[in-house]
Amino acid sequence: MSTEINEANEAKQSKKGGKAAKIIAGVVFGGCLAASLGLNIYQAVVPNQKTADFIDYMYERIAESEKKENEYIEDGYKVGGEYEIRSTTHISDAYKSGDDSQLSEEDKETLKMAKEVLDEVVEDGMSDYEKEEAVYKWMVKNIGHGRGGVISRPGMDRSAFTPHDVLISKGAVCVGYATTFRLFMNMLGMDCRIVHNEYHSWDLVKLEDGWYHVDIYSDAHGVLYGNFNMTDQTARNGHNWDESALPEAKSVKYSPAVQNAVEVDGLMDIPAAMLEALDGKSTTLFYKFKQPLSDEDMGKADFLVNILDTVLSGGMLEDGGSYYFGAAWYPSDREDDYILGLLLESHDSEEETGIDMDSPEAKEIIKQVAEVFGLDPAMLGGDPEGGDYPIDDIVSGADGPVEVVTNPDGTVVNTWDGGGSVELR
Repeated sequence: MSTEINEANEAKQSKKGGKAAKIIAGVVFGGCLAASLGLNIYQAVVPNQKTADFIDYMYERIAESEKKENEYIEDGYKVGGEYEIRSTTHISDAYKSGDDSQLSEEDKETLKMAKEVLDEVVEDGMSDYEKEEAVYKWMVKNIGHGRGGVISRPGMDRSAFTPHDVLISKGAVCVGYATTFRLFMNMLGMDCRIVHNEYHSWDLVKLEDGWYHVDIYSDAHGVLYGNFNMTDQTARNGHNWDESALPEAKSVKYSPAVQNAVEVDGLMDIPAAMLEALDGKSTTLFYKFKQPLSDEDMGKADFLVNILDTVLSGGMLEDGGSYYFGAAWYPSDREDDYILGLLLESHDSEEETGIDMDSPEAKEIIKQVAEVFGLDPAMLGGDPEGGDYPIDDIVSGADGPVEVVTNPDGTVVNTWDGGGSVELR
């Protein structure tokens, strides 16, 4: 009988011990769970000091994270200590409500210019991604790119950092691109944040499946789609920011690599596909493979890219063109798979002056300047074989044949042997 009582007491004590262990485990689990949710709970006294220290540590980490989020400043922050990120919510709200009566005259002008852009590039039935891409392409083409006039035009300010000044001057610093793009996105009803560090800023835009980084400043001075709709992983290559203070960007559905990738059988198909796609201008090409590449294939891809770099940057193409060349792997929409991006910028691509070199206006300017200064129009970009600057004959002189260039009326413009002028005999 006593043996049975003793066994019962031992079982009871064992049960109490197990229950106590469960309570302690519950306190630890509950403390961690509460800390992860940022809740304020009463922390029970536990005999294990290490457990208590761990819970305190978790609280401190959550508090630090929340503090960073609360302290992250967009509007009011000065990038480079000079260019202030300014709110435009009142402008986008006025656009959506149709009531601009509370706006200042400058803000009304900003709204008018921004509305004209959206009326130009956004069409009925477009998805949010299509609207975003249309605005992005307009800004790359029209803001601070292809506007390289020698003369500073009235109202042109390449240090513009507010949407008003950006849309007037068609030039901008990075803050100008970021705030103007955010204004457009907000007008279209899309959520958009400005990401910044001490010296640079860009955008974080939310589409239906998540957030994407967009750095229009870099693409307007580089290659189209090079910094458009990036994941955090892609953006880290060239950008740094406080990731704890902003939403995570991990979606790939609307990345340019996924949207525009051309499928090829293997690495050896890329050179021919790339050559066919070249148009002599800056471009970005994306290639996905029917089967995911092995580690060995990845090594071959590095070698292939080095050889392509030699060809493209060394002026070995048949047309004599050469490119700044870069390459990068982009996350695919297939798990554990990547898309190869080739980024090319033509060495010969020059900022447009607003007049086509082949236009009648350009030819007339070249002809007049050449005539006044006694030069061969070909030296100024004209084409003496094109009919506008006829060549009468070839004579001997200096170290070789000398072209005698005349105007349509027969008067001599100049003689030229490629090394300068010589006198006719």
